[in-house]
Amino acid sequence: MQSKTGSLMLALGALIAVIGLVIIPAGLGQDSADHNLVGVGAAVFSMGALLAAMGIYLKSKALQSAGIKKSEPTDEKRPLRGGCDRCQVEMPVIQCKVHQQHLCGACLAEHYDFRSCVYSPTSRRASSSKSLAARAR
Repeated sequence: MQSKTGSLMLALGALIAVIGLVIIPAGLGQDSADHNLVGVGAAVFSMGALLAAMGIYLKSKALQSAGIKKSEPTDEKRPLRGGCDRCQVEMPVIQCKVHQQHLCGACLAEHYDFRSCVYSPTSRRASSSKSLAARAR
């Protein structure tokens, strides 16, 4: 239901914005009797843009509530080969050169000390199941 409402608001907002863009040139002419039409056209255009943005917002909320999942890590908390040296769950993104630890983003937030640690991008690569199966044979 929200998706249909969002689509309707998006279309209506686009239509109102176009009407606002049509009104603006009417007040720009030299022999135009009413120069206030520029302000009216700008106000109508902005209301249409706001309505269209609200439609996009409602469509995104409808997609979120529909259960479309983001790429989340698996619920299993098993150790990951080549994973973070602290939690062993996520892939490392950075290496602390002082402590010689490869860290994921969550563990980096706990470990971060700009006074004593030196960081560089990690050299570990994500290991895929195909490469592990090929090595096992």
